[in-house]
Amino acid sequence: MIKERRRKRRKRRRILKAVLIVLIVLGLAALIVFKVFTVRNVEITGNELYSDKKIRDWVLNDEYSWNSLYVFFKYKLKETKELPFVDSMEVSLKSPHTLEIHVYEKGVLGYVYVPSLGKNAYFDKDGFVVELSTDVIEGTTKISGLSVKTAKLYEKLPIENQSILRTLLNVTQLLDKYELEPEMIYVTENGQVLLSYGKIQVNVGENEYLNEKIIRLQKIMPQIEGMEGTLHLETWTETTTDIYFEKGQLTEIPNDVQSVPVTEDTSQKDQKSASGGDKKEASEE
Repeated sequence: MIKERRRKRRKRRRILKAVLIVLIVLGLAALIVFKVFTVRNVEITGNELYSDKKIRDWVLNDEYSWNSLYVFFKYKLKETKELPFVDSMEVSLKSPHTLEIHVYEKGVLGYVYVPSLGKNAYFDKDGFVVELSTDVIEGTTKISGLSVKTAKLYEKLPIENQSILRTLLNVTQLLDKYELEPEMIYVTENGQVLLSYGKIQVNVGENEYLNEKIIRLQKIMPQIEGMEGTLHLETWTETTTDIYFEKGQLTEIPNDVQSVPVTEDTSQKDQKSASGGDKKEASEE
C-alpha cells in the first residue's frame, strides 16, 4: 500500500516536471518570438510600378506586422488582399529582423480609357486586359483614338480592327525594348500610329518596317530634342528612306475619346505645309 502511494507520488512528480518543462520551453519560445523576431529591415525586389514604401505598407498592414515570423506565416498560409497591377508577392525571412519581399508585377504595356466603365483598361503584350482601374500608373503609355466600348478582365481588348491592335502591340513592345516609351500613342482615323513626346510627335505609320523605324527613331531623337513638330517615318521602306521633321506641325489629340474627329485631307495638309510649314530633313546617322 505504501509502495503504491510512493509510486503514484513519483509519477505525479514526473508529470509535473514534464508540464513545467513544456511551460518553460513554450515561455522561452514565446519570448524568442516576441523579442527576437521583430521587423527592422524590409528588402524589396521586382517592383517598378510601386515604390518600396508602398509595398512595405501593403505587406505590414495590421497591428501584428511588427513580428517578422507572423508576417512570414501570414503570407504563406493565408490568402491576402490583392494589390492592383501585382500578380503575386513572395515573403521570406532573411533573418529574424529582416523580411525579403519579391514582387511579381503584371506585364503592363499600356492602357486605354473605357468611358462606359469610367476606368482604364491596362493590357499586356498579347492584348489581354490585366487590370481595370481608375488609377493612372506613372510611366505607362496611354492609348488614344481607339473605339473600345467595354473591357473585361483577362480577356482580349475588344477592338474590331484586329490589324490596328496588332500594330499597337508591336509598337508598344518595340518602344519598351528600345526604351522610347512616349507619353501617349494616338491612332488616327486612317489607322496610322502617332507617338507623342510632349512637343514632338512621331508618325510611324502602319504595321510595316516598325522595327527599322523605331531603330531610326532612337538615333534621331537626340537631334530634335527641344524642338516642336512632327517627325515623319510613315513612308519609310527599304527603298524609300525619306525621313523629315516638320517644324511647328502638331496633330491635335482629343482627350479620352472612343473615336477620332475627321482630320484634314492630304491636299489641305500639303497647302498648309507649302504656305507655312517648315520641313527639315532628319539624318539617320
